[in-house]
Amino acid sequence: MGTLSYKTISANKNTAKKEWIVIDAENEVVGRLATKVANVLRGKHKPCFTPHVDCGDYVIVINADKVRFTGKKYTDKVYVRHTGYPGGQRFTTPKELMGKFPIRIVEHAVKGMLPKNKLGSKLYRNLHVVAGSEHKFEAQQPRLVNLNTIR
Repeated sequence: MGTLSYKTISANKNTAKKEWIVIDAENEVVGRLATKVANVLRGKHKPCFTPHVDCGDYVIVINADKVRFTGKKYTDKVYVRHTGYPGGQRFTTPKELMGKFPIRIVEHAVKGMLPKNKLGSKLYRNLHVVAGSEHKFEAQQPRLVNLNTIR
C-alpha cells in the first residue's frame, strides 16, 4: 500500500506574511465592526490560517469615536469594572464612556472576541484604535480596507 504524500502546511512566525490594514469605523455598528476586526487580527481571512499562531494582520481602526449602537444600547448597556477594593464595583454606559474615552468601546468589544490566553494577549497588541482620522502609523504604509470585503 502506498501512502499519501500530502502534508498539512502549518504557518509559523517566520512564514506568516503580516501587513498593516486601516479600517474606518465611521457609522459602523460596534459589534459587527469588532467581529471583522477580531477575524483580521487572528488571520482567519487568510488561506494559511493556523489556530495556534499569530498569522493575522496589524489593524488600525480610525474614527472610533463615530461608531454607533443599535436599539437602545447606547443608553441602556452597562460596562462593569472593579477597582479591586471591597465595594469597588463601577458601572458605566456607552454614552458616558464615549464622552471620556471613546476608543475604549471598540477596544473592549474586540478584546472580548479574541482568545482568552497568551495568544489573545499577543493578538490584542496588534490592534491600534484612534479617535480621529489621523494616525501615527504612516511609515508602515497601511492600506485602507472596506469592511464589506473582509469575510
